[in-house]
Amino acid sequence: MNAWLSQHKAALASALRRLWSTPLNTLLSLLVIGIALTLPGFGYVLLDNLRDLGRNASGVQQISLFMQIDASKKDVDEISTRLRQAPNSTWRFVPKEEALKRMQTSEGMADIVASLPRNPLPDAFIIEPANTEPEKLEILRREITSWPKVAHVQLDSAWVKRFDAFLKLGKLALWMLAGIFGAGLVAVTFNTIRLQVMAQAAEIEVARMIGATDAFIRRPFYYFGALQGALGGLLAALLVIGALRLLAGPVGDLAGLYGASFSLRAPGFAAIGVLTGAGAFLGWLGAQLSVSLSLRKFD
Repeated sequence: MNAWLSQHKAALASALRRLWSTPLNTLLSLLVIGIALTLPGFGYVLLDNLRDLGRNASGVQQISLFMQIDASKKDVDEISTRLRQAPNSTWRFVPKEEALKRMQTSEGMADIVASLPRNPLPDAFIIEPANTEPEKLEILRREITSWPKVAHVQLDSAWVKRFDAFLKLGKLALWMLAGIFGAGLVAVTFNTIRLQVMAQAAEIEVARMIGATDAFIRRPFYYFGALQGALGGLLAALLVIGALRLLAGPVGDLAGLYGASFSLRAPGFAAIGVLTGAGAFLGWLGAQLSVSLSLRKFD
C-alpha cells in the first residue's frame, strides 16, 4: 500500500511540474477549458435564476377561488375546512365586502360602485400551492372546481405551461451545448497529452525496457489531464461568478422599474465543486484516450 501511494504521489508531483514548467501553454490551455465550461455553467445558473424568478412572479403560483353569490357563511366555512386539510399550501380569505372596498379605491370606479344596488362581488380565496408544476396546479384546479358552492376557479395555467416549456427547452439546449463543449475539452486534452507522449517517447521506451508497467507510465498523464481539467473548471466557476456580479446591478435596476426586487443568485460551493469535478473528469477522459492510442505505437 505504501508503494502504491508513493507511486501516485510521484505521478501527481510529476504532473504539477509539467504544468509549472510551461506557464504560458498552461495558461492558454486553462483559458480554453475555462471558456468551454463557462458557457454551459453560466447557462445553468441563468436557468436556475429564471426558475426562481418564475416562482416569485406575482400570480404565477396563485389559484383564485370564487364562491357563488348566494353562498352562505356555512359554505365559506366548509371551503375553509377543506383548504386547511389540503397539504403544503397556504391561502387567505377575501370577503366580498373587502373586495368591494378595494374596487371603490380604484381610479374611476367609485361612482360606478356607488350606483350599484347591491354588492355584485363574491367571496373569494387566494391559494398559493407549494408545488407549482403546471400538471399539479391543473389537478388542484379541477379538484377545487368540484367543491360545493364554487362558482369559478381561475388559474393562469397557459402562462405557467409556456414558462415551463421554455425552461425545458432551455435545459435541453444547455445539455446539447454542454456536450459540444465537453467534447471540445476532451479534444484539447487529447492533443496536449499526445504531444507530451511524443516528446517523451525515448523516456517511455527506456522505462518499458527496465520493466515499467503501462499503469506506471500512464499515471502521470492521467493526473496531468485531471489537474488541467479541474483548474479549468475552477476558472470557469470564477468567470461565472464575475459575470453575475457585473450583471447584478443592471438586473436589480431593471427589476426596480417593474416594482419588484430580484437579485441574481451566484452558484454555491456544490455547483462550483460539480463544475470543477466535471472538468477533472473530462480532462482525465481526454488523457485516457490519448495515452491509450499513443502507447499502441510502442507495442
